[in-house]
Amino acid sequence: MNDATIRDRAAGAVMGAFIGDAMGLGPHWYYDLHELRRDYGAWITGYTDPRPDRYHAGLKAGQLSQAGFILKLLLQSLVERGEYDEADFCRRMDEELLPLLDGTPVCGPGGYTSQSIRELWRQRVEQKLPWGKTGGHADTTEAIERTLILAVRYALDPSRLATAIAGNAVLTQIDDTVVSMTVAYGAVLGLLVRGHRLDAHLSATLMKLVKSGELPFHAVTSDNLHPPRPGAPDPPRAGKFASPDALLTPSYMAAAAADPDIRIEPAWKVSLVYGMPCAIYHQLPAAYYLAARFHDDFESALLHAVNGGGQNQARAMLAAALVGAQVGLSRIPRRFLDGLEESATLQRLAADLAACVASPATLSGGESAV
Repeated sequence: MNDATIRDRAAGAVMGAFIGDAMGLGPHWYYDLHELRRDYGAWITGYTDPRPDRYHAGLKAGQLSQAGFILKLLLQSLVERGEYDEADFCRRMDEELLPLLDGTPVCGPGGYTSQSIRELWRQRVEQKLPWGKTGGHADTTEAIERTLILAVRYALDPSRLATAIAGNAVLTQIDDTVVSMTVAYGAVLGLLVRGHRLDAHLSATLMKLVKSGELPFHAVTSDNLHPPRPGAPDPPRAGKFASPDALLTPSYMAAAAADPDIRIEPAWKVSLVYGMPCAIYHQLPAAYYLAARFHDDFESALLHAVNGGGQNQARAMLAAALVGAQVGLSRIPRRFLDGLEESATLQRLAADLAACVASPATLSGGESAV
């Protein structure tokens, strides 16, 4: 894969995330689908204003939520520093986000502050704890929603990708399972930027990276999940994550999406199959399913994610990043870019980050090295 293609996929992943975040702003967190249809019609097709009595009240169609605000902070840090600089990111959070919060849900940029960021505010501002002592136990996708930028930046270096994502994730979420699923999502996104497809074979590629020690997951099986040989020693732990199962989920979802005997119709009902709540174990299967089913159709993946209700903003953000990485920025429909506030600025930042990814060290001749 050449540098231009890498840049297009990288920028597509970044802009997909911003678009998904803004698309969910209006119809966010409707758990009653009849209420969602009443307020926004039978099918949401574009950016919408939040209603005055709902989450994000006062914002306008095409604006970002607080998740998008934080994503932009990390993106700016990466572009300006050239690499992930934890101290620089933490400084930006201290100076540009935390002073705007008060520890309550309905406040701050985007009009709503998530559980993990409220806990961060309490520990950092009220208790004055140092960074690194600020993580909480939220089982949500907030860490993924910002570290996906790190997955793009280090798409060509899985080991560094895992280290950077894990280190950033624990600033706000310290549950080992949540962190492992966050790193797994990043590893998937990184492969998609490199040109892999989200299909039934992707997890085998991820497991090769585990075997080589590039991804910090523990595994005792041999190739293709066959049992270990009798007498074989327990392999040395490559990292903190006890199980590689988070790396297997995407290919199971992709296999389900491709199986003619398994149909979720219409596809937005994936939210009912895997669950509408915010927890990471509801969100990731739905995002993987939509991104595999609509791997070459950004609009369909995005709209089915949004129209499924519940935590549709995170679902849209995660699915759109995955599909954006598969189709590239060049194949994201123009209307989604044009309707996004600060689109030109965000696209410039995405292009600058993509240029860092596509370097002279880019793998040549496809992905045979993995």
